[in-house]
Amino acid sequence: MKSLFLIPARGGSKGFPKKNTALLAGIPLIHYSIAFARCFTTDAHICVSSDSEEIIACANQIGLHVPFVRPQELATDTSPTYDSILHAIQFYQNQGQVYDTLVLLQPTSPFRRTEFLKEAFLAYNNTLDMVVSVVESHANPYFNLFEENHSGFLFKSKSTNATRRQDCPIVYQYNGSIYVMNTQSLKKESPNQFSQVIKYAMPPAYSVDIDSKFDFDFCTYLLEKRSVQLDFNI
Repeated sequence: MKSLFLIPARGGSKGFPKKNTALLAGIPLIHYSIAFARCFTTDAHICVSSDSEEIIACANQIGLHVPFVRPQELATDTSPTYDSILHAIQFYQNQGQVYDTLVLLQPTSPFRRTEFLKEAFLAYNNTLDMVVSVVESHANPYFNLFEENHSGFLFKSKSTNATRRQDCPIVYQYNGSIYVMNTQSLKKESPNQFSQVIKYAMPPAYSVDIDSKFDFDFCTYLLEKRSVQLDFNI
């Protein structure tokens, strides 16, 4: 199975400016995902897709060649990640490189262990659209998630007779860390429309997706307290 490792790193974050190059324990955030990908493949099959010269230069600092600058129309606040995925696949296809799977590694999810991706690969087969990393959610539509009706009153999102969260069906949320996607499926539709998807469950401490300075500071705290143990060199 031939895999392209794609690290999408747009430069225009508003919630936490320049987060992809922010120093987490003294190391640029994007270096964590590059180092992780290098545990599985050579640099020829690792692609940082970015519109930012600063992010590209940061990847270059550790010897990773970035083959293209992402077009601006694929790097706006409203640009779907799917469009940048298709752009990368097409770029490599034009170079004569055809991949069976695309492994998406968001740079905002720095905490991974190599065993996580190895196990996700074992769960994958070519009849699936995707294996995706998840974390069990404590926000549960059967228990503590509500919608608002036309009168402004809250009602439970999903009905159940359960009176304790523990008795409700388990629900999962994507944690943003690992996506193993079938490239043939990607050529047909967006991952949001995939129907043949299975989960790879990860522990909560490894499931922090950095969207704000608070998330970043929490990651710093987890590293300082050794609540996460990375098994690769950065």
